[in-house]
Amino acid sequence: MHASRPITVGFISLGCAKNLVDSEIIATDLTAAGLRMAPAPERADVVIVNTCAFIRDAKEESIDAVLEACAWKNRGRCRAVLVAGCLPQRYRRKIQSLLPEVDAFIGLDELRQAGAIIRRVLQGERSVALISPLAQAVLEPPANRLLFTGAPYAYVKIAEGCNHACAFCAIPQIRGRYRSRPISRIVAEAENLLGRGIRELNLIAQDTTSYGRDLGAKTDLPALLRALGRIGGRFWIRLLYGHPAHVTAALLDAMGDVEQVCCYLDLPIQHSDTEMLRAMGRPSMEDGLRRTFGRIRAALPGVTLRTTCLVGFPGETERQFRNLLAFLEEIRFNHMAVFTYSKEENTPAARLHRSVSPAEAERRKQRLMLRQKRIVDEDAQAQIGRSDGLLVERYDRKRRVWVARSRGQAPDVDGVVYMKAPVDGLRPGALIRGRYVAAADYDLKAVTQ
Repeated sequence: MHASRPITVGFISLGCAKNLVDSEIIATDLTAAGLRMAPAPERADVVIVNTCAFIRDAKEESIDAVLEACAWKNRGRCRAVLVAGCLPQRYRRKIQSLLPEVDAFIGLDELRQAGAIIRRVLQGERSVALISPLAQAVLEPPANRLLFTGAPYAYVKIAEGCNHACAFCAIPQIRGRYRSRPISRIVAEAENLLGRGIRELNLIAQDTTSYGRDLGAKTDLPALLRALGRIGGRFWIRLLYGHPAHVTAALLDAMGDVEQVCCYLDLPIQHSDTEMLRAMGRPSMEDGLRRTFGRIRAALPGVTLRTTCLVGFPGETERQFRNLLAFLEEIRFNHMAVFTYSKEENTPAARLHRSVSPAEAERRKQRLMLRQKRIVDEDAQAQIGRSDGLLVERYDRKRRVWVARSRGQAPDVDGVVYMKAPVDGLRPGALIRGRYVAAADYDLKAVTQ
């Protein structure tokens, strides 16, 4: 590792924001060890592909990225390719034979050993694999960790793993049992990020609403929100990846009391039909979901709701799908993502018959998205003329506009707000007031006030 010039490392980070945090942790450790981040992965000495293995499409994307990185090694500067994260963790026993082109594989609990593994590979070892049989660690981010968001927001992982038994999901097999970080460490991380100019903390986990259940009666998500609020100052706190069954009155009270908390909840329902929910292994029922969202809106007027739906699950009938359509029309989520069912090995759903054809599942997905787009368009028109608080992210030189978001828009997954202003008229990280003047697809246009 002691060469005439520092070894450079490039990252390809795939999947969710939780993976992105893992990549940031690895990168911080490597720079502390004397390595440098490459300006682009294809220009690096070592390429790390942090993979996702949640569903078939994610696995295929991960494998394609790995093979592309190996092609760089064959024809260019790259000296080694390391594959990290969920893919090697899930396929620990056969990953080396599946991808013989790769120099090393790193499991979830071993991510902070990336530097030592790179050293071994650059000294001539090949097909190194360091993967624990079961993910059990909770990675504590180093101080001043590198951030890959390129904007004044950051993701704060408050827990790892998952205890839910959804029939379609392999995440508990990959990430292990739910384990929370202590409040004191999360608050310390938040203070560090805010001191560096971050103005939006996005709290993430496999299920943020389960936070603290493994740590004792006095530790839960409401307590965490209140502790973060006591930091004081102008910044935003956003909750992502929650579960509708775990939304409590105490959580809604904390969201209403702590001024920094965005009135925004991301609560994947997957479906609304009670029979489908039971088949999926979800604890909710249609009437329970209806009551939950009613309670949320009563406690937090003007709340922004985001959800995720899954269509094409084995046995889903047209009647059940229409039930979901009607439920979405009734609840009117502000944002929604839709996935088609992916048969995943070693999950209860993989043993089910009465499959829905991929073509039909895709049609149902498009029908949901068309319905949702109409709701989004109607909501956007209702926003025009309204004043709102905005977080300025960056200047888009191609469009020659500033890009911002409201409290009702999560980064990466929701729309944005475009504002015409001189290049030197605003700055990233500024919290300003804007007035909406037009809608543009899933985005809004605003003028500063």
